[in-house]
Amino acid sequence: MNAFAALADPTRQQIVEMLAAGERSAGEIAAQFAMSGPAVSQHLKVLREAGLITVRADAQRRIYALDPRGFDALDEWLRRIRRFWGGRLDELERRLRAAPDTGEAS
Repeated sequence: MNAFAALADPTRQQIVEMLAAGERSAGEIAAQFAMSGPAVSQHLKVLREAGLITVRADAQRRIYALDPRGFDALDEWLRRIRRFWGGRLDELERRLRAAPDTGEAS
C-alpha cells in the first residue's frame, strides 16, 4: 500500500497531522519545516500520489487538504487486520485460561 509507505516518513506524518486541523497552503506547510520548498513539495507529492491529500488552486496558491477516501481505504485495511487478530487473540486467551497452572515461578 502506497499510503503506508508515504506515512512511514516523519515529515509526511507531521504534514498529515497539520492538515487534520484544516486546509493549509503549500507556503504555510513549508514554513513549519527547516527544509527547502522543493523538498516540502516532494513530500506533498508523495502524499498526493498515495491518495492521502488533495490539492486545489486558489489564485496563485495551492491549498492542501486531507482526502477522506485515502484514509477510508487505510481504515478498511486495518479493520480486516483487526478481525484477523481479534479471533486469534481470543483463542490464545481461551488456551491460556485452560492451561494447567504448574505453580512454577519464572
